[in-house]
Amino acid sequence: MKKRLKKNVKKFGGLDILVNNAAYQQHQKSPEDITDEQFELTFRTNVFGYFYMARAALKHLPEGGAIINTGSETGLEGNKELLDYSATKGAINAFTKSLAQQLVERKIRVNCVAPGPIWTPLNVADKQREDVAKHGSDTPMKRPGQPEEVAPSFVFFASDADSSYITGEVLTILGGKTMAG
Repeated sequence: MKKRLKKNVKKFGGLDILVNNAAYQQHQKSPEDITDEQFELTFRTNVFGYFYMARAALKHLPEGGAIINTGSETGLEGNKELLDYSATKGAINAFTKSLAQQLVERKIRVNCVAPGPIWTPLNVADKQREDVAKHGSDTPMKRPGQPEEVAPSFVFFASDADSSYITGEVLTILGGKTMAG
């Protein structure tokens, strides 16, 4: 990870923005169905990786730099079949807010984009065919979002012109669904 980061910093002449976007999820009906291996893989992928990337990137991020973490609505409200995944996404929200507090004096912004049902392979990979057909239908917009509808949120947080006074925020993209505070 560090080698690849250094290689890219050298290739592109620096680093201004880090987008942490990695996730593993597997639906399980009960806590007993979550193996130790699944639990560890979910946390290693979804939380450890974000920390390690942020720590490595800090050596290269200048004032005005940004770290954008990818969360999920499950980190705010949970999901009965995604216990471990939801826990990691909640950890990402707290990680975002805590890291933002640590880096504000260094003038590095840290925010999180937390989408709801988006049409990506991750969101439908382990679902049954009939459940895939219903993906996102419970939103007020009655459909899943598309990746191109989420991408502008990352651009917004990456842009110093647009979000220079925003750090420690979690932006939800939920197809019209609102979250209770």
